[in-house]
Amino acid sequence: MSHEFDLKPAAGPAAPEHPVAAALSGVLDRFNRLARYLSMAALTLTALIMTYSVVARYFFHVPTDWQDDATVFMLVGVIFLCAGSVQSVRGHIGIDVLATLLPARANALRLLMVDLISFAFCGFFSWKAWTLFHEAWSEGQTTSSTFAPPLWIPYSLMALGMTVLSLQLLMQVVARLTERSNSVSAPTITGV
Repeated sequence: MSHEFDLKPAAGPAAPEHPVAAALSGVLDRFNRLARYLSMAALTLTALIMTYSVVARYFFHVPTDWQDDATVFMLVGVIFLCAGSVQSVRGHIGIDVLATLLPARANALRLLMVDLISFAFCGFFSWKAWTLFHEAWSEGQTTSSTFAPPLWIPYSLMALGMTVLSLQLLMQVVARLTERSNSVSAPTITGV
C-alpha cells in the first residue's frame, strides 16, 4: 500500500503499441491534462462562490439562490471529468494486499480482469449517462430551484467524464494485451 502521492503511472504498460490505439491514448492524455486545468479553475471558482454566498447572506442579508446549483454543477464536472486522468495514473483507491501475495503472472491476470470488469461497468454507466443527457436536452428538464438551470449541463459532464474513463480503461486493457503478447512471443535470455 502506498501512502505517498505521486503522478507517475503505476507499473504496467505505458501506452498501447497499436498505432490507432497509441493515437487515441495521446488524445486522451491531452484531454486529461485540459480536464485537470479546468477542474482546478472550477474548484477555485466554487470556493469563491461559496465564500461570496456566505458573506452576502450573513453580512448583507442578500439571498443567493443560484450558488447551490452552480457549485454542484461544477463539482459534478470536476469529479467526472478528472476520473479518466486519475485512472491514467491508477490513482483511484486500491488495496495492494493481493498484489503482494500473488505471483507476477497471476497479478497481471488480476489487473487485466479488474480493468475489463471496470471497463464494462463504466461503459454501461456512460451509456446510461448519455441517455439521461438526451432526455434532459429533449424534454427541457431543469432543476427544481428558483434559478432552474437546465439539467443537461451536469448530465453532459457526467456522460463525457464516464466516456473518457471508459476509453482510458480500454486503452489500459489494449496496452496490457499488446504488452503481454509481445512479452510471450519475445525470446528471453537467461544467465549470461
